Amino acid sequence: MTMSKTEVTKKSEIKITVGLNEENVPIKMEWQAKDNPSSNDYKECKAMLLSLFDKESLDTMKIDLWTNEMQVIEMDRFFFQTLRALSDTYFKATQNKKLASDMQKFVQYFGEQTEIIPKQE
Repeated sequence: MTMSKTEVTKKSEIKITVGLNEENVPIKMEWQAKDNPSSNDYKECKAMLLSLFDKESLDTMKIDLWTNEMQVIEMDRFFFQTLRALSDTYFKATQNKKLASDMQKFVQYFGEQTEIIPKQE
């Protein structure tokens, strides 16, 4: 018997816990993934970006949170790494080499401007 590629054979869960202060500002965030090979424990983080593409409305819903201890240099690094990963993901999903390359050029520029990476001469 062969299984359909659209048949769910396993479910995985990712949990995110956000601790808020009295002004509803995130002060502690933790995440856990049951399938995380390195640990099933909650791991603390300072920021998260979550984007979900709705199947019916074709709109993107997003949640952007960061704790009050997140420093600007850390946010710069977070965005640099996220933008780099997004351009890689875009290429894997679309095989559009031209646009992925253009995105990588912006990532390079962003990294240099924020001094995450040294400027190329």
